[in-house]
Order: sequence, then C-alpha cells, then structure tokens
Amino acid sequence: MQTKPLSMAAQTAFAQVAEAVLTAEHLRTVADLSGAFTSKRVKGHQYWYYQFSEPSGARRQIFVGPDNDAVRALIAKAEQPGEQNVEALARAALSLGCGELLPRHFKVLRRLSEYGFFRSGGVLIGTHAFVAYGNMLGVQWTGADAARTQDIDFAHAGKNISLALAPNFQVQTHAAIESLEMGFLPISGMSGKTGGAYLIPNEKEFRLDFLTTARRGGEIPYEHPDLHVTLQPLKFMEFSLVNVQQTALLSRNGAIMANVPHPARYALHKLIVAGEREGIFLAKAGKDLMQAGLLLSVLREAVPWQVEEAWEDLKERGTGWTGRARRGLAALAKRFPTERFGEWLE
Repeated sequence: MQTKPLSMAAQTAFAQVAEAVLTAEHLRTVADLSGAFTSKRVKGHQYWYYQFSEPSGARRQIFVGPDNDAVRALIAKAEQPGEQNVEALARAALSLGCGELLPRHFKVLRRLSEYGFFRSGGVLIGTHAFVAYGNMLGVQWTGADAARTQDIDFAHAGKNISLALAPNFQVQTHAAIESLEMGFLPISGMSGKTGGAYLIPNEKEFRLDFLTTARRGGEIPYEHPDLHVTLQPLKFMEFSLVNVQQTALLSRNGAIMANVPHPARYALHKLIVAGEREGIFLAKAGKDLMQAGLLLSVLREAVPWQVEEAWEDLKERGTGWTGRARRGLAALAKRFPTERFGEWLE
C-alpha cells in the first residue's frame, strides 16, 4: 500500500462534506428521527406532533406546537431534504477519489450516530478510522482496499470520559444494534456475562468490538450504565483517547460525523499494539505496522510537531510504554527502511 495526494478538488469536496455533516449534527431536530409530522384536534384546537417508532415498536409523539403560521413554517423547513444534499456532496467527493466505507458498515455507523453514540464520547478506531485519515490528510491510500476489513472497532473512555454531557444522557447502544435487523448477537465470555463484542453467527468475521481503557482489576468487561453496552478493557487504549478529533465518514449512501483518535496517537498506538500480537494475531501486526508507517510518513511531511508531542507523552508514561514502542519502531524499519523513523523519534 502506498499513498498519493488527493486533488485540490477532492480535498475541497471533502471539506464541504465535513462542514455539512458537522452543521447537521449541531442543528439536529426531531425531524431527524425516523417518522413524520402529524396533526390532531384536542378540545376543538389543532396541534402538531412528531410521531416516530422506538426500536421496541412502541410509537411515540413529541409535541411541536399549535397549528399556526410559525409552526407550519418550522415544519416545512424541517422537511426540506437536507440529507439528500449531504448525500450529493458525499458522492461528489467519492467521485474525485476520497476514501469510502462499505455501505453495510456505514449503515451500522449511521445508526449508532443517530442514537447518539458519538455525541456521548464514542470513538471509531481501527481500519475505518484509518480510511478517514486519508481524507483528513488529503491523501489516498493505494495498492490495497483498506475499507474491506470486516470488523468495526469502537472505544469509549468509560468512567474517565471528560466530555460535558447533559445529566442522565442515555444512549441505547444495544437497542440501536438490534434495530439494524442484521443478525448481530452479543458474544458471551467464559464467565457467562456479555462481552464487548457483537457478531453475525454465519459471518463471524463481521463483528463489532466495543473497547475501553484498562483499569485496576484486569480485563473484566465493564457494563456502561449510560451507553447500555459492555466495554472490553484493552491495555494502552487510553493513549488513543487523548485529543480526539471529529471528521466525516463517507459512503455512497451519505456521510456522518464521527470521533476518531488523533492520527499521530493512532500511529504510535499501532506501534505498541503490533509488539503485543502473538500466535494467530501476528497477521494483524503486519497491518498495524503498515498503517503506522503510512501515517507517520504523511504526518512527518505535514505536521511533524504533532507526532513529536505525542511521542514525548508516550515516553513520559514509563519504560513499559517506550520499550514496546521502540520494538514497534524496529519492526517498522524492516517495512520502511528508507524512512528512518527510529532516528526521528528519539
């Protein structure tokens, strides 16, 4: 896999999509729920409501207001096809060479976005984040299809989240996955408790993994009371959850806003993880190193100080961290012998 610059037209198109989805996220209204406006007469007066179905099938109504010119104007504005505009922008960006996600993967990500997973601090990690970095950094990953990975990885800081959320903010993550009706089932661990993953029984490579930072007590899954999903602790994950970024995820079916790790931290975290791979997971170490090397190559040209700052933070975390990262750098030198990453990050 190599890189080539995206054209200025492609970069501009992606910037337009990113601005559109970020604006849509901040201006989200009841009309973004799957439903319709309806009116009914109560004690001789006409009122407007927004009616939608919950994943359980129960129908709910949200009061909009009395039947008057102002409310009818609000409804007309809410019913304007803004989503179609985002889809058109996304397709234009894709036609110019921006990276895209598979439609079925995008379907999962959009549903979690609709339920508020990313607004609650959820972070998209793994190869899908790597695809997004190409668009963010103005490059195209060539020579291999990075979007064809079958697992989708998420992370959340759990109790350590520092975002300012509304009191009692609830995200029905499990219900969101069920509402997809794609056949995902939660995986149970040896203790009988639900682990931090979902898979489709006859497509075991297509799975959703929910991770969090490791805490005292080892790798016991943590059932998040507000996310309504189980998170699997993973060592060193906290490094990727510092200075999280927002970006647009593109598909031929539209675009959404999602949180991703800072690309410099993602690359350095991959160096650490690659050194931890053993046995049947060694094949993934090669992918970790490839992504780390490509990102570091691009970042060194664009924003080298961001990588250097992240590296200094890594070194301050202790010898266990630096030892693993340097082993990753040594392995990286065999794949990218001309880059001399080891000399740069010392």
